[in-house]
Amino acid sequence: MCYHYSLTADKFEISTRYALEDEETIALMNDYDIVYHNDGFGHRPMPVITADEPNKIQLYDWGLIPHWFTPKEGAVDAKGNKLTALQQARAFSNQTLNAIGETVFEKPSFRNYIGKKRCLVPANGIYEWHHLDKKTKIPHYIYLKSKEIFSFGGIFSHWTDPETGEIVKTFSILTNPATPLMSRIHNSKLRQPFILQRDAEGRWVDNNLKKENIKEMILPLEDTHFTAHTISKLITSRYESSNTPEVMEPYDYEGFKSLVDDAA
Repeated sequence: MCYHYSLTADKFEISTRYALEDEETIALMNDYDIVYHNDGFGHRPMPVITADEPNKIQLYDWGLIPHWFTPKEGAVDAKGNKLTALQQARAFSNQTLNAIGETVFEKPSFRNYIGKKRCLVPANGIYEWHHLDKKTKIPHYIYLKSKEIFSFGGIFSHWTDPETGEIVKTFSILTNPATPLMSRIHNSKLRQPFILQRDAEGRWVDNNLKKENIKEMILPLEDTHFTAHTISKLITSRYESSNTPEVMEPYDYEGFKSLVDDAA
């Protein structure tokens, strides 16, 4: 699965990459800052490009809240505190950070969106863990050999908070079966995020695309595009911020052989 990624480009670089450099797009991105480590469970607003408005970059929260989500009256947390509608919706969205590509047309949380509510999610790196055993995990940073921005294929939704009337915009990232390289790195789940070829991005946000054509697109991007390196355990630190440039830096673990070299 994919719960952690980076986007270390500023709003001008992102706008240039997607050829959306108009003043309105730049203004919409005023609340965005460089993100070295985006943890999906934090539901941070991130740049997306939707099929509804493919000429804009907008900020959406990671973790899809379906438009039909209905909070329960009188819901409380473990301490007995009353939960707001938004708190309940956020808890639900912890389960929808990813949508499995093979079943996205079937699952109730996603099937309403894959047909006409697709989006591009810009990123330039993915964080995953290699499990040596039940207790030992080695974090990796995975990125294009070119180090360029790429696009996850996603779906999006607009949910209205019944208590405040606020429209909450959210997205989910599709996933594929893992390629050989990703299988070696992310060896516990054997999944990876769906990443589009650059020349296919426009098709993904084309609302005239038919169901069979959408299914044909949801395929893993080949290993030849990617490389990776091990990183320190700063990414899981409880005491230091992981949203810093240091989180991405190479870090060697004694006795651990590179999984990328094995692919050669």
